[in-house]
Amino acid sequence: MSPTRRRFLDRFLGTSVMALAAAVLYPVLRFLKPPVIPEAATSRVLAGKVGELAQEGWKIFPFGASPGILIQVAPGDYRAFSATCTHLECTVQFDKPSQRIWCACHNGYYDLNGRNVAGPPPHPLTPYDVQVVDEEIFVTRG
Repeated sequence: MSPTRRRFLDRFLGTSVMALAAAVLYPVLRFLKPPVIPEAATSRVLAGKVGELAQEGWKIFPFGASPGILIQVAPGDYRAFSATCTHLECTVQFDKPSQRIWCACHNGYYDLNGRNVAGPPPHPLTPYDVQVVDEEIFVTRG
């Protein structure tokens, strides 16, 4: 084999191995990195209907790329917050017996004003404005 022929085969095999590695790694990397979900174009969403909260007293609803939590404090009195815990971004839920918002990941608690009151969360939840229009509950970013 001449040196130019050998160099051609080395480059050809090297390029083939690199192409194979790229063909295998690209789908794996795409799977591991989730796609970017754009934020909601609007700052107002329909969070639910008044009758939906009658039994449980709370509901998780989608607000763009992140969840929100809607809580019925009293008949006709609703509060909404970002449902993402400020500690490690777990989704919070409402603990009806204690009347507090609870993060199950590390036992963090927020009061019904969204302030962190126990556990590791370092910051309060982001509050949202709530309007009830014809039995529908709309939530707006402040």
